[in-house]
Amino acid sequence: MDTVQKLFRFLDESPTCYHAAANAKAALAAAGAVELRESEQWKLEKGTLYVVERGDSALMAFRVPEGPFHGFLMAAAHSDSPTFKVRETAEAASAGNTLRLSVEPYGGGVWRGWLDRPLSVAGRVVIRQGDRLVSRLVNIDRDLLVIPGVAIHMDRSVNKGAELNPAVDLLPLLGCGKEPGAFRKLIAEAAGVREEHLLSTELFLYPRTKAVQTGLNGEFIVSPRLDDLQCVFGCLEGFLAAKPGGSLPVLAVFNNEEVGSNTRQGADSTFLTDVLERIAHGCGLDSEAWKAAVANSFMVSADNAHAIHPNHPELSDKDNAPRLNGGIVLKFSAPRRYATDGGSAAAFRALCRRADVPVQTMANRSDLPGGSTLGSIAGTLVPVSAVDIGLAQLAMHAAVEVMGAEDYPRLIAAMRQFYKE
Repeated sequence: MDTVQKLFRFLDESPTCYHAAANAKAALAAAGAVELRESEQWKLEKGTLYVVERGDSALMAFRVPEGPFHGFLMAAAHSDSPTFKVRETAEAASAGNTLRLSVEPYGGGVWRGWLDRPLSVAGRVVIRQGDRLVSRLVNIDRDLLVIPGVAIHMDRSVNKGAELNPAVDLLPLLGCGKEPGAFRKLIAEAAGVREEHLLSTELFLYPRTKAVQTGLNGEFIVSPRLDDLQCVFGCLEGFLAAKPGGSLPVLAVFNNEEVGSNTRQGADSTFLTDVLERIAHGCGLDSEAWKAAVANSFMVSADNAHAIHPNHPELSDKDNAPRLNGGIVLKFSAPRRYATDGGSAAAFRALCRRADVPVQTMANRSDLPGGSTLGSIAGTLVPVSAVDIGLAQLAMHAAVEVMGAEDYPRLIAAMRQFYKE
């Protein structure tokens, strides 16, 4: 129960990718991590835990071993989830003397579930502080917005899968339009600055729903952003709990997975390569030793998997469909949308057996291909053996998602075992 409650706090306190990265970094700092900056030279010391951040939304953590190490043990997850990004010019006057926010979809979300529920805004702003530019997190921690649906009396097709136009149907209602400029004023107040010092904003909508347990015996977790914050926090917990082994442990939290990962803080960037090379240099490895260490490394790409749906079992491959609370999911794909191969699957199954963690498999139905993941992207930049895993969930990319409460502690146990080996 304590383990799940810690996850709930992380989910509730991480409404955006920026907050998720900040909360992960705070947990690492509480464990004694020393922060490094990419713009400065690194001087690494044995036995020390380090963290480095990029773009306020992605981070790498690693611990330098006391002695020689064989390779890198890496786990990767992502901090972002499908949502709506608030445009820089945010206020939009509307019919009925109302005021809406101008937003656009971020990622491939199930948008109908965002209608008719309390929402708010969070993210980061860049402010002027003297002669410096400073990034600051903001969160309007109250019920602020709603995207109103159309009454069934005006749209008799509403329950027949009517298409939603994001430029028309998905703009949130802010107020009655009597206070133009009120939104920017609200954000400046949340940032603790005068409006003229507010230079730019990167804000997102988020559902006000809190993480809860449901089911006859509390067997389900229901929360926004389970994909992929429960993997972020589960890998973080395993990373911090693991005892030192013969390899150098690395935790990677990327951003922008939901929009393709090809950003400076995404998995399809130089972030991982840059950090590993600087670790190798700081540990005195020459080019030959660095390449040998990479070849002797392993990555766990942790991103959730589709559980068999109780209402639509036909959407899953009947022989490779994981279930809620059935254990960690090992993901396979013939066109290599997932990084798992025979060797990495065997290695992961072996460590889960030692951790007493059940494993189940998933392959998408052959005519319903899934999306690619961090492992298949990062593996092209850092050529290591990799496995794609996740926890089974329902309603992936919806405003509120569902997973099994028994599976989350299993992820921590597996990652603890992984980092120990």
